[in-house]
Amino acid sequence: MNSTSDSTSKSIILETDLPGVTLVGRGKVRDVYSVDERLVIVATDRISAFDYILATGIPDKGKVLTQLSIFWFDFLRDLTPTHFLSANVDEYPAPLPEFRDQLEGRSMLVKRAEMVQIECVARGYISGSGWKEYRQQGTVCGIKLPAGLKESEKLPEPIFTPATKAQSGHDENVSFEHVVSLIGEDLARRLRDLTLNIYHRAAEYAETKGIIIADTKFEFGFAGGELVLGDEVLTPDSSRFWPAETYKPGGAQYSFDKQFVRDYLESIHWNKQPPAPALPAEVAAKTGEKYRQAYRVLTGRDL
Repeated sequence: MNSTSDSTSKSIILETDLPGVTLVGRGKVRDVYSVDERLVIVATDRISAFDYILATGIPDKGKVLTQLSIFWFDFLRDLTPTHFLSANVDEYPAPLPEFRDQLEGRSMLVKRAEMVQIECVARGYISGSGWKEYRQQGTVCGIKLPAGLKESEKLPEPIFTPATKAQSGHDENVSFEHVVSLIGEDLARRLRDLTLNIYHRAAEYAETKGIIIADTKFEFGFAGGELVLGDEVLTPDSSRFWPAETYKPGGAQYSFDKQFVRDYLESIHWNKQPPAPALPAEVAAKTGEKYRQAYRVLTGRDL
């Protein structure tokens, strides 16, 4: 196992090592293993910025992503089936319980699903790539928006702005009509309606906790013929979380995510080419605290 420790001696897991278990994928953050007809998804403490994985891990990041996803899977259970089965390592098939030190708190046993190759994005506020397109064309994913919106302003109604994976690996915003051409109108409408319903429910709840969910993305797939919500859900990696008390439209917002990492990388004028630089310990620690804070505020629990 590739791990390091921060100043508080917490284990930082950058890469899992589970001998005898089949590794089927290693993404920017997650390691995915196959066990019989199911999968085990392990969220490491890796962090990426500007499409590169950094050498420095973020304390507790993987645990926050996993535990917050589990919270939301339960919260949304009456809206949609999910791929989640268990996070209790004792319930995992052999030999997984032998690797408790790598799995506890940061892994999920899930149904194997055939994922729909569409990033289902809901936007309640104009920010990020949506703001860039709006400034140029007055639209987001082909949806015409009112003139005169400010950066980070709340939209009249949340909108569905899907994306696909381009050849470069980046997400590429596409129109709803393009999604229909890829997967058919019935499934496209189901994904749009589910995405907006989930966003509405989660955003309303988050507002009661003083957090604005500006936008978020979901992934869906079919498990046993049933459409299920998969991957991670409503985490600081997949969403823009803004503290309501500091929200002010007209510019970029303070957020519970990679802000400190991005700010640091911009401050050292990294050219955004490999190799990615390491992070100072204080930047990694501060970023980890923002992830933990998002978890505490949204769930009312300590990690």
